[in-house]
Amino acid sequence: MPNWWNDAHAFLLDDELLGPVVERYGPEGITSRDNLFQTLVRSIVGQQISVTAADAIWGRLCLHLGEVTPEHVLATDQESIASCGLTRPKASYIFGLAQDADRLMKQPWHQMTDQEIQKHLVSFRGIGPWTAEMMLMFHFLRQDIFSLGDIGLIRGTQRLIPEAETKEQVGAIAERWKPYRTAAAWYLWRILDPVPVEY
Repeated sequence: MPNWWNDAHAFLLDDELLGPVVERYGPEGITSRDNLFQTLVRSIVGQQISVTAADAIWGRLCLHLGEVTPEHVLATDQESIASCGLTRPKASYIFGLAQDADRLMKQPWHQMTDQEIQKHLVSFRGIGPWTAEMMLMFHFLRQDIFSLGDIGLIRGTQRLIPEAETKEQVGAIAERWKPYRTAAAWYLWRILDPVPVEY
């Protein structure tokens, strides 16, 4: 878990809206898989499909590639990647990331702001703002990320405050969880699905 998690947990436990949820699910929190390429590919697999479907496709992809690395992707072809259950565009995005892996991965991450990382990631085909935000949360473990493009976070917030009908209203509510909006998101997802989110 990131070094800021305990502080975030204590901070959110005191929040009248989210506190009861934090208490229910306890202090265990977000972890990083520590493999950017794999995490990105997994998030592309999961775009716009259910968690169950994504897990099944991911399992087939891992079986096909042996290990999800740029080298293993380039050793196969887009057709066989697509045959794991991916759409042709998704297969081409994954292939494109593998072809451009050096530019993708070799960055001075620790010196970069959240915005700089997001700008870098969205410069690659197949990576939109939502995927970049998931990377900031689940790979880089940045502490104050809240994705208004994530339907789960919108719905989770609406469970706490049903009057929050628009993304703007949800964003305004999320301000109360600064500077630990990543942890707030983690707990909001648990309202909808008790199983922890992973990428």
